[in-house]
Amino acid sequence: MKRIIGSLLVLVCFAMTAHAARVKDIAAFDGVRDNQLAGYGLVVGLNGSGDSDQTKFPVQSLVNMLEKMGVTVNRNDVKVKNVAAVMVTAALPPFAKQGTKLDVTVSSLGDAKTIAGGTLIMTPLRGADNQVYAVAQGSILTNSFAFGGQGATISKNHPTAGRIAAGALVERELPNVLTGKSSLRLNLSQSDFTTASRIVAAINDRFSGSAASDDGGSVMLRIPDAFATRPVEFIAQIENIEVVQDTPARVVVNERTGTIVMGDKVRISGVAVSHGNLGLTIKESPKVSQPYPKSQGETVVVPDTQMKVMEEVRRLSVLPDANTIGDVVQGLNLLGVTPRDLISILQAIKAAGALQAELVII
Repeated sequence: MKRIIGSLLVLVCFAMTAHAARVKDIAAFDGVRDNQLAGYGLVVGLNGSGDSDQTKFPVQSLVNMLEKMGVTVNRNDVKVKNVAAVMVTAALPPFAKQGTKLDVTVSSLGDAKTIAGGTLIMTPLRGADNQVYAVAQGSILTNSFAFGGQGATISKNHPTAGRIAAGALVERELPNVLTGKSSLRLNLSQSDFTTASRIVAAINDRFSGSAASDDGGSVMLRIPDAFATRPVEFIAQIENIEVVQDTPARVVVNERTGTIVMGDKVRISGVAVSHGNLGLTIKESPKVSQPYPKSQGETVVVPDTQMKVMEEVRRLSVLPDANTIGDVVQGLNLLGVTPRDLISILQAIKAAGALQAELVII
């Protein structure tokens, strides 16, 4: 038996160049956001793949639904396998109006084998304030299947969760966050003082004195008098202003997958690096020892283990000062190491104080 200890990972390194981005791509106005909706419902029409009798709440829910429709039944007499209890979720976009259709996700709650081919019965979707904002209903599409018997089963994709395209109708509208506002707040996707300062400068160049900021995460805007009755036009112009977003120098390392991502501001000071790999080979060759004829000995198996240690010889390499991301990649490639080794080298360079960037290990 031969065992070789070693590993091979893949290195991915992206070089990013600074470019102007629209304000709408790096920031969002306060209050203009999606709202999460959720609801409890029943899926019917399943071909014997619904919740089993051990799951009690789907039966109770079915009985309650039938009673609301004027059908009185005894709960103990209800034994169905074509019904499954589900949770229905959706995102209510800002400024959605009554009648707007939303996509919904339907996920099984009980022990149903699959909800493929089922139909979701009218399900109210509530927000965090427990108010109903939409109602969902329709046929579920899972793009999967699950079949089986007592001895084996076969399935494709995830049969207990699916979607209904345009399966919900908005019944209640959210309040308009722009009504009667004389000022707005712009929240940055990533807090950064430099980016916030650039946004303030760019907005004030077009609308003098309209923008100010007291932290790195938001920009306060005053709606000019000329746009007092036209806030949408003012916001549209603000969103299309281009700003160069500043990013921190950061190296992100994922040791599980061997992925390394570097920002364009990563720099490395001159440093000497030496790194060697250690390989261990273990070879086992069992041998049989036979006793002499007519002797009192016994046949035994004698283990024969051979071990070989191989240490790669590497010389000391000098990494020169790297002023661009291209220089950093070129200098690291000169070492000729695997991604796992490169992760260790980057940690050592950071400990030596030669890596001018934040090292993030995920």
